[in-house]
Amino acid sequence: MTITQLQYVLAVAKYQNFTLAAEKSFVTQPTLSMQIQKLEDELDILIFDRGKKPIQLTEVGKMIVEQAKNIVNESGRIKDIVEQQKGFIGGEFKIGIIPTVMPTLLPMFLNNFIKKYSKVQLKIEELNTELMIQKLLDGSLDAGIAATPLQHEQIKERVLYYEPFVAYIPQNHRLYSNRKIDTTDLAIEDILLLEDGHCFRDGVINLCKNAKDFNDERFQLESGSFETMIRLANEGLGMTLLPYLHTTDLKETEKSNLHHFNEPVPAREVSLIYHRSELKLHIIDALREVIMGVIRGAIAFQNVQIISPVSKK
Repeated sequence: MTITQLQYVLAVAKYQNFTLAAEKSFVTQPTLSMQIQKLEDELDILIFDRGKKPIQLTEVGKMIVEQAKNIVNESGRIKDIVEQQKGFIGGEFKIGIIPTVMPTLLPMFLNNFIKKYSKVQLKIEELNTELMIQKLLDGSLDAGIAATPLQHEQIKERVLYYEPFVAYIPQNHRLYSNRKIDTTDLAIEDILLLEDGHCFRDGVINLCKNAKDFNDERFQLESGSFETMIRLANEGLGMTLLPYLHTTDLKETEKSNLHHFNEPVPAREVSLIYHRSELKLHIIDALREVIMGVIRGAIAFQNVQIISPVSKK
């Protein structure tokens, strides 16, 4: 049994196709198939049911794949140890970013980072927080950028910045004439929310004092887009709350609908998160340094009240 054989097994399990798995593994299909066959012969079992389309794992194959993930991830950590000792900042680094942060933060730091650390091969995924934590725990992700605190005992959090909430209030709304607003002015029933599953949605619900028994019965909306929320607000369907960075590129006509909160300003805490046993701390340090360097000029708010992203349901 070899690490390479286990890597091939994981590739087929992921892509459910021997040809595609071979292509992604940069080997020929006969080579990949032969190595998996050798492993099955050695173990005297079938890992894959080749009679099904797409290819499926057998019951014992499912257990082998779970163990193979651990073995392959742990074997990769040997290289991480060596690189960290040498001070080498390079190699593959897999990072997840939540959808409400990725569109604004990524363009701000990515170019700077890849220029400064050209030997790091970033692999970036847009993930919700729940899936991000799962991937951090199983070792298929090195770090994530998410709203915190998450209160997870296996996950470390290093704060990057505090991003204030800003209210988008159209002219026909009861709060439009207020130059600034308080959190006590908010009524959950007329705030347009992102679809369920977004931590920013949970943060808004947590912010509202009257949200204990909230049940949105007005209409069902399946959108993860702040742009959609703004358009609906413009149509007179309510107001919405936006993260500060999402307001910087609005049209001038839309900026006139922005209302800031009185201090302490409600804000979300955005952090780099990673598993407590993560070894690529030198890359995490480099990433944090670059992000904090570009964000300082974009967000100058100090007196903030951190709103938890953890759902109270």
